[in-house]
Amino acid sequence: MRKKSWKKFIASLIAVVAIVVGWLIVEPQSASADQTYTFATNGTFAPFEMQDSKGSYSGKNPGIEIEMLQQIAKHEHFKYQFKSMSFNGDLQALEGGQVDAVMAGMSVTDERKQKYDFSKPYYTDGVMMAVAKNSKIKSLKQLRGKTVSAKSGTSAALFLKKNQKKYGYKIKYFDSSNTMWNDVKNGNAAATFDDGPVLQYGIRQGVDLKIVTKKPIDAQPVAIGFQKGQNKELQAKINDGITWMKKTGRMQKIINKYTKSKATTKNSTQAHTIMGLLKANKSALLSGLWMTLKLTIVGIVFAMIFGIFLGVLGVVQNKFANGLSSTLIYIFRGIPMIVLAFFIYMGLPNVIGHKVPLFLAGILTLTFDEGAYIGAIVKGGFESVNVGQWEAARSLGLPYSKALIKVIAPQGFKLMVPSLVNQFIITLKDTSILSAIGLMELTQTGTVIISQNMEGFRMWTIIAVIYIIIITLLTWLSNYVQKRMD
Repeated sequence: MRKKSWKKFIASLIAVVAIVVGWLIVEPQSASADQTYTFATNGTFAPFEMQDSKGSYSGKNPGIEIEMLQQIAKHEHFKYQFKSMSFNGDLQALEGGQVDAVMAGMSVTDERKQKYDFSKPYYTDGVMMAVAKNSKIKSLKQLRGKTVSAKSGTSAALFLKKNQKKYGYKIKYFDSSNTMWNDVKNGNAAATFDDGPVLQYGIRQGVDLKIVTKKPIDAQPVAIGFQKGQNKELQAKINDGITWMKKTGRMQKIINKYTKSKATTKNSTQAHTIMGLLKANKSALLSGLWMTLKLTIVGIVFAMIFGIFLGVLGVVQNKFANGLSSTLIYIFRGIPMIVLAFFIYMGLPNVIGHKVPLFLAGILTLTFDEGAYIGAIVKGGFESVNVGQWEAARSLGLPYSKALIKVIAPQGFKLMVPSLVNQFIITLKDTSILSAIGLMELTQTGTVIISQNMEGFRMWTIIAVIYIIIITLLTWLSNYVQKRMD
């Protein structure tokens, strides 16, 4: 490719990417004079946080901490927004500066005090052990040689790790309570350890387990966590609000609502059939599906641009460009997608000193991960064109760049179509991995719905069928395009 043509190609590519990235990174600013803070939460951590089927906290019973924050924010005159992830993800987001505070039933321990600042405690919580209803296990001593489970990063996980040698069990880690509980119910683990109120609430909602500990283990105060030495103004507001709520009895009223009252217990007449679940959660599923499609379409467009760029670099007559292409493909294909997502969303802000918007983090993850695979496909497609085509084009006096664009590329892309469509389908499925950083796509929507009705088998069946329908449609489209190109 000629030097001028190469420079124009690079400049055009950078311009397109800069325009779209700039558009994505601009976040709407609130017109209100009140400060807006971002709180990391765990959407499947009832009764502390309880998302509705749309992934928001606008329901009648949003949870202990959400109702507490609603009243404190009004009293202290500030606004807030939420980012819902796993508890482990919450802590990483706090360390990366993506959020101002973590509010997810966070126990105050000596280890955590070394890394985080805490608000005044508003609850005392402890770990409890639950087993399947037909289990004969009643104590920790009976767990030797058996497998137990806890959520990553939680007080329960810390307790199990600390006492593992003493009791001789194996530990499995999960990101959500309902998945962990079902693992015990299905016999894959002998016992599960979770916060007492969480287990008690889940059993009230119909989880088929029983609590065998007579009282909470390793009870700790619960508070809101902050970055060490940061957000002192928010800490002061939260502390003032907690003091006010305790003094007026508002705090205890909220706690009693979720721990003693039957008001938040599920309605026994609620439909739990496939059709009933579809009807009750139609809007949430459509919203999750739209986010999945949006991530897929935008992600594949940028992945195609990045992939074609890598593919062209791999075949131009320049050793440095060839080496750069091979290196980038090797790196981004070698990094697991979930690791890349966490790095971009939670690690990158430490480097650039600026938050990365959630949707943009998802798009960048798809761009680099899927783009690397597309780059290998494009490079292979160009190289698979018969070498005689290159020789014929060059013998006619065509420069390398024109020979590539006018002769090789059309033939190469025709060979690539099946592989590119297959990569498109893979991209659609890979969007589910982005639920780990809090994107409310189809998989995360299913997780939230299951946390409300405990119908894991039926809901995952619905989610699986939706994915199969979309992939079937894409396969038909692929076959149609291939026939038209023949």
